[in-house]
Amino acid sequence: MKNLLLVFVFALINRNTYAQNCASFYLLQNNKTVTFAVFNNKGNANGSIIYKISNQPAKGNTATATIHTNLLDKEGKSVNKGVSYVKCNNGIVMIDMNLFLPQQQTEQFNKAHAKIKNAFLEYPNAMKTGDQLKDGAFNMEIDNNGLKQILKMQILNRKVTGTEQISTKAGTWDCISISYQVKLNIQTGPIAIPLNYNATEWYAPGFGIVKTVNETGSTEIVNVEKG
Repeated sequence: MKNLLLVFVFALINRNTYAQNCASFYLLQNNKTVTFAVFNNKGNANGSIIYKISNQPAKGNTATATIHTNLLDKEGKSVNKGVSYVKCNNGIVMIDMNLFLPQQQTEQFNKAHAKIKNAFLEYPNAMKTGDQLKDGAFNMEIDNNGLKQILKMQILNRKVTGTEQISTKAGTWDCISISYQVKLNIQTGPIAIPLNYNATEWYAPGFGIVKTVNETGSTEIVNVEKG
């Protein structure tokens, strides 16, 4: 009886830990609609990204969610829609690398048929300045009206560089800043076009990514709403 009681207590603790570590992330909250504003490198509005989230019942300490994305241009016209995934296990958040594709490439392959092998970037639940985070690699095979292409993206040298309070139209968060390098390569037959750039993102523990900046522009969260 005592052993059964201990098992129950540990299970209750694990369930509470899951609730504290995973349930508060905006990409894991069912029926949430999250909007990011997109800016070019001169700070001018250049569109928006809308995430509509539907989660699934947790299995053990793992939560998963499906993210329906809609990329809008600066006139508010939809230029790309897609589906991505997010997972969380004991507070470790894993975000589909499909969500990190640059806006230009996302628009470019709007009408193409893509075969994607899902890959995830990890965000540990206890990060501190100086931590080196895991790299990520993502591949996509594209059929662009009969033109076969292969897109490869690597996110490398991810490092926690400090802490900063970030405010947007959606609120204010105490964030950690993460710097990284992006290596993108689009192969069309024998011709390869590389694109390399540096980026920084601000990540609020227990909430998610709030802001990103790179050489081509930036994004920031501007609205979170239910339904």
